Amino acid sequence: MDLKDYIRDVADFPKPGILFRDISPLLADAGAWRATIERLADVVGPHKPAILAGIESRGFLVTAPLALHMGCGFMMVRKRGKLPGRTIPHTYALEYGEDTIEIQDNAVKPGTRVVVLDDVLATGGTLNAAISLLGKAGADVRAACCIIELTFLEGRKRLPVPFESLVRY
Repeated sequence: MDLKDYIRDVADFPKPGILFRDISPLLADAGAWRATIERLADVVGPHKPAILAGIESRGFLVTAPLALHMGCGFMMVRKRGKLPGRTIPHTYALEYGEDTIEIQDNAVKPGTRVVVLDDVLATGGTLNAAISLLGKAGADVRAACCIIELTFLEGRKRLPVPFESLVRY
C-alpha cells in the first residue's frame, strides 16, 4: 500500500504559496490508517520506548493510537498554557520570533526511554524543541518519527536523535 495515495495536497493553505500535505484522507481510511500505525510500530519498536511523546496537535492523532498499539504510555507536548498543573516550559526560536512548548512536570521520570512523534517534519524546529524539552526533564530520548517528511526543508539535520519517516516529499 502506498500511503501517498491517502495524503491530499492542498494548495495555498494555510497561506498563499504553501502546499499543505493533508493526512485527513489517511485517517479516514481504516486500512490505510492501520497500515500507518503498523509501519510506525516497526520503526519505533526497536528503540524500546516506555512512553511516546506526541506534539500538539496532529501529533496526538499519530501518537495516541500508536502508544496503545505498542503497549506504551502516551504524553503530550503542548503549547504554553494548555496543560493543567505545574509544567516544564521550553522556549525556542522561530523564523520570526519565538514560541514555547510545555510538558507536565510529572509526565516523565528521569531516564525514561521516549520516542517523539508528529505528523510532519518540515524545518525541524518544533520537533527539535520537543526533544530538548524532554531532555531537560531527564528523559532518554531515543528517536523521533513522523508520517511525512518534507525533505527539501532539511529538518532532519536539526535533530540530535535518529529520525525516521514513512513518506517523503
